[in-house]
Order: sequence, then C-alpha cells, then structure tokens
Amino acid sequence: MTEPTDRERVVVDGGTVVTPHRSHEGGRVVIEGDRIVDVDPGGNSAESPARAEGSTRRIDASGEYVLPGLVDLHGDDVERYLCPRSGERVDSTAALATADRLTLAAGVTTKFDAIAFEEAPEKNRSIEGATELLDAVADGAGLAADHRVHARCELTDAASVACVGDLADRPIVDVVSLMAHVPGRGQFDDEDAFAQRYTDGRGAVADEAARAGRDRRGVAAATLRERIADLTDELASAGVTLASHDDADPAAVDHAVDHGVDLCEYPVSLSAARRATERGAATAMGAPNLVRGGSLWGNLDAREAIEEGVVDVLCSDYRPEALLASVFVDTGEPIERRVARVTREPARVAGLDDRGELVPGARADLVVVDPDPVPTVTRAFVAGRDAYHCRGGGNARDR
Repeated sequence: MTEPTDRERVVVDGGTVVTPHRSHEGGRVVIEGDRIVDVDPGGNSAESPARAEGSTRRIDASGEYVLPGLVDLHGDDVERYLCPRSGERVDSTAALATADRLTLAAGVTTKFDAIAFEEAPEKNRSIEGATELLDAVADGAGLAADHRVHARCELTDAASVACVGDLADRPIVDVVSLMAHVPGRGQFDDEDAFAQRYTDGRGAVADEAARAGRDRRGVAAATLRERIADLTDELASAGVTLASHDDADPAAVDHAVDHGVDLCEYPVSLSAARRATERGAATAMGAPNLVRGGSLWGNLDAREAIEEGVVDVLCSDYRPEALLASVFVDTGEPIERRVARVTREPARVAGLDDRGELVPGARADLVVVDPDPVPTVTRAFVAGRDAYHCRGGGNARDR
C-alpha cells in the first residue's frame, strides 16, 4: 500500500468517470494527498509535464470505469472468516485482515463490519467474540480500507441489549441495528423456517436451531417493545445511525421510526418499504437479492422495490462482491443512480459527508473497475493511498 504525499499528484486517466450526475467516457480524476482536486469529464484539463513541487504519476484506466469507493453499511462476512466452520475459531485480527483484503477486491473502501453482539452458539456467536472483533476494528492495525462497526443487537437476548447499550461510548460504533429473529415474526413464518435459515455448514444443527427459535419466541412482544424504547433512549445522544431490521409491515416501520430509527434494513414487504420512504427513513436492501434476481427466502424482491422507487441503499449483506456487481445490473436507470446506492447514499445515511462522490474536495476514495467478463476491481485508492492493485486482465496500469 503506497502512502500519499502532499508532493505527489496521481492522475487516473482515460476511463469512464461516473460523477454524481452523469458518466463521462475518457475522463480524468486527479488526486493530491488524500483529496480529489480535479475531475475533468473530457480529460482535457491543463497538465504541466513537470510540477516543481512534486511528481505526477499517471494511471491508464482506458476501457474501465472509474467510480467512487463503495460504502458498505452492512457486511457481516467477517463473521464467516472468524468461524469458518462450526467449532473452528480464527484469531480476530487474522479474520479481520482477511476480510479487509477481500473488501478492497470487492471495491469497498469504507466498510461497516456488521458484528452480532449476542449469545447464539447455534450461529457461532458470542458477546465475547464480538467484542474481540470490535477491538480489532478499533485497533485498525494493518487495515487498508476504512473499517467501522455496525453493531447488531438481538432484542430477544437481554445480554445483547445490555452490551449494545454500553457501546455508545465507543467511537468506532457508527451504526446500531435492532433486530428480533423470532419464528412467526419478520422473515420467518414458523419454527421450521427459522431452523432452516439457521442451519448451515458452519453453524447449528437443526435441533439446536429449533431450540433457539422456541426460546426466542418465548420473549413477549411487550418485552421487545420495552427493550427498543430503553435502548433507543440510551443511544439517542451517541450520534449513531439507528437501523431497524426485517420490518414486515407499515406498523413495524412506524414503531421503529417513532423511536428514532434512521434506516430500515431489508424490509420484508413492499408496503413496509413504502412506509419507510413516506416517513423519511432510508431503506436498504441486499445487493445479493438484486444480483440473484430475488430474495433467497421469498421476501421482497430488490428489483421490484427499486422499480417502486423505495430503495436508497444496497448493502453487501453476506456477499461482498455482490455490491459491485449490483452497479452493473440493468435496472433501467442511468449508471450514476446505481452507483449512488452503493456510494453517496450509504455515506449520507452514516453521516459521512466527505466521500461517496467523484468531486473536487472529496476524500480520495476511488476504484477502477474492468467490467468484462465480470466487474473486477483493478485499482483502489483509500484516502489517496494506492491500497489495492490487481493487474489481471485490466488496463489500470501506471504509465
């Protein structure tokens, strides 16, 4: 990873540059230090052959796309690297380092690592393990992307509620999502559906998952509402983005927004997504849903929601590469709108006003993408640092 200096100018030249309002073939983006200093749609801005104050390095992006670095509000893939299989646990720092490199390869320069703070052995989750992972993110040793924490609170777990309430004092926590994975609620029709969802090659066997479902269903709805009220009161002054999760209907959205929720993640129904938009909350869907062509569990289709105009943000969810792939799914919209869902809009929701756009003065988070045969990142800059370079078959090369 090459650190930027105030003396070096980097010119990314010749690619299709996607700016907030349109895309420009043969454009140019100029980086100095950690900032974008010029965006020239036609690649015609005056460039002196030699600058007295420092050198100029040119990167040829001909035939490729130049995009803002992607901002992923909810990516829980790091848990997969922490526990590759049931019973196997990898060191938190090593797991995060793996996630970091794959994050950049997926074009993500700002990553909100979604960490579940809950006692759920059926999913290889524990509060102790989650806290260790949070500490690794906060330490940031050797990380190339900008990592932040999206703390996931399981409302059926009293220990989870207490722990997440205490996280308000940790500046690394920028997003908190409130969820209740309970049979008969949200995306789960019954205990069998819950057990099927929570049984996989890394986690629970069916009887453990079914037992967890029965335990969670034993938590009264009134108790869940009380925990939401108490927790949102605790977090109100913490400056975090509050998210609800798997809202099934407009009433659930109203309850969440009334308690200060800013973001509705993965609404189960179109009526819930519409209500979130009506109430002024941002709506996030999973990029894998759009790329696959539908929900894996029979919930709201992301394309349908996009066509209805009720999707602000796409998240990688569990599959980092899907976020970049979603940009190249033809939704009938211009590419700048598709790019905004994975750059400018998630940055806005998280309160990060310095990134997500290729405009002068913005933080120099930028990726170069070869679209064929599948979208592939050939270069990534993070705050002006040359953080990732894959020579592959792409053209993004120094000249």
